Amino acid sequence: MARRSQPRARLSEALQRDPRIYFAAERTFFAWIRTGLGLMGFGFVVARFGLFLKELALTRPDLGSKSSGFSLWVGTALILLGVAVNLISTLSYYQEIAQLNRGETAANQHSFTAIFVATLLALCGLAMAVYLVVVR
Repeated sequence: MARRSQPRARLSEALQRDPRIYFAAERTFFAWIRTGLGLMGFGFVVARFGLFLKELALTRPDLGSKSSGFSLWVGTALILLGVAVNLISTLSYYQEIAQLNRGETAANQHSFTAIFVATLLALCGLAMAVYLVVVR
């Protein structure tokens, strides 16, 4: 089934010159950049946690801690997700500024980046839950 293209809403002349609209777009862009950086930082911590467990097992074999390498994969996935968020948010920001410069509004569009991040984080959380149940 083909999707019909809805006509874009036009901004009034006064809103086209209002810098607050551009500042709002920039604030949103910076929020996505912070999200991407946070995902990358957290991914690094998760990936290094497996290394910590290996070192702990070498120094204290009585603890019985083991690392299967799962944290490396989850950490790497989070880092890659952070990179993807930063790239997608940059692209979205440029598209939104181009729309504003043409006098169009993007208020009725879905945030692809938010849906993308939420879906991948849900899948990552599901994988971690399955891992915790299987490994015990």
